[in-house]
Amino acid sequence: MKIGILETGEVNEALVGKHGDYPAMFAALLKASDQSLELAAVSVVNGAMPNNPHQADGWIVTGSRHGVYEDLPWIAPLKAFLRTCYAQAVPVVGVCFGHQILAEALGGKVEKSTKGWGVGVHKYHVVNRPKWMQHGADDFAVRALHQDQITHLPPHATVLASSDFCQYAALAYGDPENPLAISIQPHPEFTADYVNGVVELRRGTSIPHEVADKANASLTQPVDNALWGNWMVDFLKAASKRKAA
Repeated sequence: MKIGILETGEVNEALVGKHGDYPAMFAALLKASDQSLELAAVSVVNGAMPNNPHQADGWIVTGSRHGVYEDLPWIAPLKAFLRTCYAQAVPVVGVCFGHQILAEALGGKVEKSTKGWGVGVHKYHVVNRPKWMQHGADDFAVRALHQDQITHLPPHATVLASSDFCQYAALAYGDPENPLAISIQPHPEFTADYVNGVVELRRGTSIPHEVADKANASLTQPVDNALWGNWMVDFLKAASKRKAA
């Protein structure tokens, strides 16, 4: 199975040597679930775009330092590509920025949240549990790093998980039992060390000191990254089989 990774952001130069780029992070997450996956990155943030959705069996949209509402030359083409994927039943997984741009592409709204930074380990409650999410508890923890949030839910979207801080933390599009796309606001591909590195780079500038301290203190808590990696792979495999049938 070939998964295309739509790279919408770049890791800071000070961190990339130790942590790798976003495609490498997703490769580690997904291959922990299935070593046979073939992964191919497309640097959307640098102007590249797939020729058509069927270049891969499914797509991952990464996080980014950019906002989906920014006037960047690759934003509108990416939204159009995601709409085509959805229309042609090519499965998509969106993470953080990917979660947000998928929502906007399909009729939702994203804004900079009045709640400020969501950073560090956050806990979420499963509010709808389709069969492909049966493994796992009613609550899960994942490392977050975002200011923007979905503020208006797109049509045909079902909320899978929520928290007091992030109402629309995970979504499924179409029939939640057999969705065409899924997305999550926090980052199951991030390590604690990487989040700490980003926090320290932004401490006192975009991230206030007290927010940075609280975030770093939370990073010792266990997370459910592997669970989300398994869910993503299970979704992509099932959706790809339905497309091929």
